[in-house]
Amino acid sequence: QVQLVESGGGLVQAGGSLRLSCQVSGITFNIDRTGWFRQAPGKQRELVAVIGSGGSINYADSVKGRFTISRDNAKNTVYLQMNSPRPEDTAVYYCTAGSSLYNIDYWGKGTLVTVSS
Repeated sequence: QVQLVESGGGLVQAGGSLRLSCQVSGITFNIDRTGWFRQAPGKQRELVAVIGSGGSINYADSVKGRFTISRDNAKNTVYLQMNSPRPEDTAVYYCTAGSSLYNIDYWGKGTLVTVSS
């Protein structure tokens, strides 16, 4: 089993910055992808950023140039640096970790980010 715990959410002003963290624990040897999704009220969950196997990184078009995903393997922690957030970035942000070998994804409980205008 893999456990993910997000932190760092809260209220931020538009144009400010915020960093989300995700602590990954448990049986992680088969984890080869980690990322962040978000779900705004009344909307479907959507991809924000992901680090795939081999270290490839993909971002949603809406956050390119503003958000940065990174991973500290020594600390088993994934980060999402949010610069210049906009009110439309308001959502619950979920951390995810997955295994291509076992075709399984694990999810955190989410952390709420509210961007004020």
